[in-house]
Amino acid sequence: MTITRTVDSDDTRAEANHVRFMDSDLSLDFLRVVEQAAIACAQTMGQGDRHKSDQVAVEAMRRELDLVPIDGTIVIGEGERDEAPMLYIGEKVGMAYKAPNSRVFPQVDIAVDPLEGTNLCATGAPNAIAVLAASDRGGLLHAPDLYMEKLVVGPSSKDVVDLDAPVRFNLRAIAQALGRRVEDLVIIVLDRPRHKQLIDDIRATGARIRLIGDGDLSAGIAAAVVGSGVHAVMGIGGAPEGVLTAAAMRCLNGEILARLVVSKPEDEERCGAMGITDLKRVYRAKDLASGERIIFAATGVTEGTLMRGVRFFGDGTRTASLVMQTHPHMIRFIDSIQVDASKDVKIRF
Repeated sequence: MTITRTVDSDDTRAEANHVRFMDSDLSLDFLRVVEQAAIACAQTMGQGDRHKSDQVAVEAMRRELDLVPIDGTIVIGEGERDEAPMLYIGEKVGMAYKAPNSRVFPQVDIAVDPLEGTNLCATGAPNAIAVLAASDRGGLLHAPDLYMEKLVVGPSSKDVVDLDAPVRFNLRAIAQALGRRVEDLVIIVLDRPRHKQLIDDIRATGARIRLIGDGDLSAGIAAAVVGSGVHAVMGIGGAPEGVLTAAAMRCLNGEILARLVVSKPEDEERCGAMGITDLKRVYRAKDLASGERIIFAATGVTEGTLMRGVRFFGDGTRTASLVMQTHPHMIRFIDSIQVDASKDVKIRF
């Protein structure tokens, strides 16, 4: 039986677009995008040039995005205030801009961090990743490039924490939810001067701290995965990374509580320009990544808690990736080997 659907107006055309997006499986297309970005910047690992590492990741990700069958818009990109030549906020990506006008592609909002942890890659430190999140149109908050207070926890603790509660209360609640002692908890905090009081408060409870130089997004993912050895992420980090973390939490059933740090009139103006009027609002994952369908893809660049880094061998390249989606709800850890064109290729375990 053949079913023909006629689109007669802009409204029904938009509905058809939405249905196509919901029915399309774009996860493997987005996997290819983050794999290629990770491979490109992994070739610069340890060379001490963070700008070069970021540049090659951006170029590779942008190139691959144009091969994905979408009508895409970048909503979190290379910086709200940067004059970035590509992957800037508002940039259009995908095959819709290369294919004939008669073809309809799903409308998708995209948040990217081509290289989360540029310093980590430049120094060869762990947990640098290439990241992308996608949603149906309007499903990702257009967050200004400001700081954001964050508290990230896993599924067991998501209903017992409060962003405004004292640290000792939150850690006690997390411990009770997990059936542990507070002293057994591991909390990740960015190693920044602004976190001195937070670090002191955590240590006063007896909980353990893992200080990291960069990469609070990958830390947030680890906090939502049982067995990672991480139980929460606390502190102030970038708002764009907060939106990406929220997309991951939607897939992992974890939670992020977050609030923008607005410290001067210029910040208020930038929030207003992006449609944000409640400057004291505490956001949850469903607020930051509200789309009905969320796809999240990340590939390890350097060795990490959840994913190995890119490995080069004589006949190809091996990558480790995490691909998640809400509909159908699926989490996949993917180990890929991209083989060079040679008749004498040897695959290694």
